[in-house]
Parts: sequence; structure tokens; C-alpha cells
Amino acid sequence: MQPVSWDHASMTRANFISMVHEQGKLLYRDLPWRGLNDAYAVLVSEVMLQQTQVKRVLSYWERFMKMFPTLDALAAASNSDVLNAWQGLGYNRRALALKKTADMCSLKYQGSLPYEYQELLALPGIGSATAAGVCAFAYNKPACYIETNVRSVFIHYLFAHEQRVTDAQLTPYVMDVCPVHPRMWYYALLDIGAQLKKTTNPARKSAHYTRQSAFEGSRREKRSFVLKLVLAQDEGITRDEVKYQLNCFEKSRKRDALRDDDMEHIIDTMIDEGFFKEHDGMLVP
Repeated sequence: MQPVSWDHASMTRANFISMVHEQGKLLYRDLPWRGLNDAYAVLVSEVMLQQTQVKRVLSYWERFMKMFPTLDALAAASNSDVLNAWQGLGYNRRALALKKTADMCSLKYQGSLPYEYQELLALPGIGSATAAGVCAFAYNKPACYIETNVRSVFIHYLFAHEQRVTDAQLTPYVMDVCPVHPRMWYYALLDIGAQLKKTTNPARKSAHYTRQSAFEGSRREKRSFVLKLVLAQDEGITRDEVKYQLNCFEKSRKRDALRDDDMEHIIDTMIDEGFFKEHDGMLVP
């Protein structure tokens, strides 16, 4: 990597590093997945923390790890068991992606997560930030870990007067200050970023910033309702009953009934994505 010039940054390299160390100690959060060498436990936390606040993840992570303490245990579980454990956390595709990763690791890596970044990146549902998070937190080795809180710190202190800052602009700085053993360094960045979010929320100046859409009335809410219906019926439930219950739910929220083809599309898409199956005219977990 080419040497990084800090001439145009809002803070010198030495001052930035010193600030992160000092503020990181003051703002440190003692979270149950921190300090673990268990790559699987770290992966579960990283996936759960995508688009979900820490306070919501805490109880879900602990319960999930008790139910599925290893990758092999998760691989041996059914999709319905995994989805039931995930219920209420939202973005249920994450649960299925974790299950697929466990299946692959059980077969290909003897029930362990791979050690190399590129191999992690090849697993289902694992993007660059998640792969880097496993490397940095579980393996304590250098990685370019950029997520919302980390972005906030670099934008706030180094790009204070810029808008639409890209990750490509941040990456050289993130790697330039990444230590050989970066676990505590990234914890500090996360905790400082979480504090910044309560005030100025500099992540809004990122070119990658998107405001999370409202859940109420969204397609996600309808899919979540359908999933709960199917998971609650071990013997299965008919399409017609699902559509009837979904429209009752919509009407109870003072919303218009859905068109039949819209409901069929929701059901068909969820079958294709692996949330449940259709057998002999019944939707089954």
C-alpha cells in the first residue's frame, strides 16, 4: 500500500491515534462477545449487529449461542429452529445466511470458520465488514474494518468539512493506523463512533449512508407476519389461510387489503429464499 498523506486531514496521525486510545478507554463497553477467540461467536455477533442496535442484540446473541453453541450445532439444526430463535430481531435473511455458512463450514472446514479474509468473504451472507470483523476481533489480525461507527470516527476527525465521503477515501487511513493486533483498537473506534451517533452522527456525511426504512406498513412487516404464521404451524397452513390472516392483520392496522397477486408473490418469494416449504398444498416450516 502506498504511503498515506495526512496533510489534508483535519487532525495529525499522531493526534488521531492518541485520541482514539484515550477516548476508547473512557467509552469502553463491556459486551459479552468481546475478547473472545471463538470466531463463530464473533461472527454471530457481527451478523446480528448489522442494522440492529446493541441493546437489542444482547439477549438474542446469548440465547442463540446457548441454542447453537458451535457451527456444527447450527448446521445440524433445521431452518425453522434457527428462524424461531431469530424471531423479533428482524432481517431474517441473516439467519438463513448464517445457517448456510454453518452448513458449508461443517462440510468444508471441519466445523470451523476459515482463518483467511478471502475465504471468509466467500461464505454466504458475509461481506467485507463482517469478514474483517472476524479477522480483527476473533483472530486479532489486521483487517480493513469499516462499518457505521468506524466511518463516523474517521469522517468526524479527518474529513470534518467534507460531504459524501466514500469508503475508498477512508480505506487508506483505516489501514494506515491499523495496528498489528487490532482488536482493542477497533473496539475503541466502535465505542467512540457509538458516542458520536448520539450527538452529531457524522455517518450521515458518508456517501454510503442510508436511512433505515420504517418497518410498520413495509413489505418486511408483511413477510415477518407470514413467517410467524408458518413457523407456528408444525403441521402446515394453507396459502388461503395465510392470505386471509395477512389481510386481517392489514385491516387491523387500518390499511387496505392486499391484492391476491401481491400476497402470492410474497409467499412464492419466501419459499424460493428458503424460509419455508410447500408440500401437498400446505406451507410447512
